[in-house]
Amino acid sequence: MHRTKVVVTLGPASSSPEIIRHLVVAGMNVARLNFSHGSHEEHARQISILREISEELDTPVTILQDLQGPKIRVGQLPAGDMKLVRGTAVSLVPEEDFSGLDDEIPLDYAHVAANARPGMRVLLDDGLLGLEIVEVAGRTVRCQVVEGGVLKSRKGVNFPDLTLPLPSL
Repeated sequence: MHRTKVVVTLGPASSSPEIIRHLVVAGMNVARLNFSHGSHEEHARQISILREISEELDTPVTILQDLQGPKIRVGQLPAGDMKLVRGTAVSLVPEEDFSGLDDEIPLDYAHVAANARPGMRVLLDDGLLGLEIVEVAGRTVRCQVVEGGVLKSRKGVNFPDLTLPLPSL
């Protein structure tokens, strides 16, 4: 009995029957479907193809459905992106309070400030960019850029030091 699992994430570039067949023959025994992207119809099609090929090759393939957990995102930035420079100040604000100032980052979650405290970390774009909270004023969270770069609209925001009351789905 094999205990090792070869997990392959299927996406647009690996969704054709030919590629999936090749992956199964090469040893894939777990197909991961990222439900954060794609439609129900696309996922149903991939599952159908996987089941057909698994049966045809007499090779069991487990289907792993990766569901998105709670996610806070950057809102729409006026230019589509903004440059964050290490050491500079930025403010996190609820989208409904966003005035378009160059140092404001709109968030699609309005209640961050209620639990935020100075010294807490903020990670943006899967941790590529980092902030440290320096002050909380009303619904605005003022931060200093610790790890700079280019921030784009709709990127994920994570508060590793903060528990937020968000639903899982």
